Amino acid sequence: MTETPLLLHDLLGEDDDATRLALIHDKRSLNYADFRTLVRGYASALHTAGLRRSDRVAILLPKSIEECAAIFAISRAGGVVVPVNPLLKPRQVRHIVADCEARIMLTDAALAASHGAALADLSGLQIVDVSALPAARDNPLPPSPAIGEDLAAILYTSGSTGQPKGVMLSHRNLLAGTRIVRRYLGITREDRILSILPLSFDYGLNQLLTAIEQRAALVLLTFRFGDEIVRAIRDHACTGLAGVPTVWSILTRAAPLLPRTKLPTLRYITNSGGAVPSATTARLRQLLPDTRIFLMYGLTEAFRSTYLPPDEIDRRPTSIGKAIPECEVFAVTADGRRAAPGEPGILVHRGPTVSLGYWKRPEDTARVLRRNPLIPDACGADIVCWSGDLVTQDEDGFFYFVGRDDAMIKSSGYRISPTEVEEVLMATGQFRQIAVIGLPDAVIGQRVHAVAVGRGEPIDVGAALSTASQQLAPFMIPREIEIVPELPTTPNGKVDYKALVAERSSHAGQ
Repeated sequence: MTETPLLLHDLLGEDDDATRLALIHDKRSLNYADFRTLVRGYASALHTAGLRRSDRVAILLPKSIEECAAIFAISRAGGVVVPVNPLLKPRQVRHIVADCEARIMLTDAALAASHGAALADLSGLQIVDVSALPAARDNPLPPSPAIGEDLAAILYTSGSTGQPKGVMLSHRNLLAGTRIVRRYLGITREDRILSILPLSFDYGLNQLLTAIEQRAALVLLTFRFGDEIVRAIRDHACTGLAGVPTVWSILTRAAPLLPRTKLPTLRYITNSGGAVPSATTARLRQLLPDTRIFLMYGLTEAFRSTYLPPDEIDRRPTSIGKAIPECEVFAVTADGRRAAPGEPGILVHRGPTVSLGYWKRPEDTARVLRRNPLIPDACGADIVCWSGDLVTQDEDGFFYFVGRDDAMIKSSGYRISPTEVEEVLMATGQFRQIAVIGLPDAVIGQRVHAVAVGRGEPIDVGAALSTASQQLAPFMIPREIEIVPELPTTPNGKVDYKALVAERSSHAGQ
């Protein structure tokens, strides 16, 4: 690359390293020259379709070369990328597409057929099958007018008050995240990165951008079983793998091929989306003795915040580490002080990855993006990200996660809104009250659990869960609906979620 990239699509460059392998998916592969050609064709088609600067384009596609090309093409055509997890149900997809006011949705025939009815009444939305887009550039595109501060992508993440919210990321946010993670993981053009996380997930998107920036190869995989991951690493000589706690549990507990397979090329693995149990980390080290393990913590609103270097895992197995490069992380008490060592406080993130806030939600944005309480007003406006996570910091500066300061559930790497699940279950008409909570789970971090008061007898829990499964993504469905005579309340009459969690967690430990 001859110039410093300023925009997301600048990472792709022009004509350098044309013959290097860029993407591998199943039995298909693309070098950088062919990938650029595909991106230009898509971008030209979007421009011809009337895409204007800052128009939102939703991507509803399975993990594929086409999804990767769509991300860069939207940026090149001046649009804003809105990747949508294909695991979401039609009503959830509709909420995202409607909320961001997408002008175009790129999808395939199968997903268009299954989601079309839910999107039919959205006026002004063009649903485009990517197979109909040209694979080569038809017309030259005008130079992009965007600058680094412009909106580049909206990633939807669950919020504590109901429907998912769109986190707005600038081009500079995305490029900073790419640069920072690449530095401490030591990613180079010689790497082959296995991509198993959805590209609608901030770290999944980051892996794509990092691979392209470095002219490395990205291996795309949608898996069901742990052995599929092992085979992909072996067969494609992968050097890096990022996952969430569920992935590591699958590999250590349900991948019989792993103990029998040498993976000499796997240089590193890295975690996001929740804490990895110490026993799982120890087993990974036993199974992969020559692989470095990077444990990370982050949130979509600020991407990554901390990482624990591999050399510190034995000494601090429960730590989430220190601040990533170019960023400052600190804990703030309820009265606005910097927390002393060992004193709990809300983790606050400062640096170039702090997002632009939530799409069309100024009040929610104001709660998360605030003035830095540790810098005097005279020093100017310094906006930091309030994570909502309680942490402590030891004398050496390493952070430790204590818990959420709200009711959000973190399961299998996903943030789940209890309110959204409650609304769907209440709509079945079987319950007078319902509370959805997260309970500790060694495999997925937290399992979704519902506690309900029935509207009468009999209560068909199976039917309620079946109905919910048609409205919610699989990872949001409660493992169980527990029927109780009444829900505990706080002194002001609200449901006491903390009491529900505490009682069931204590029973689990007995």
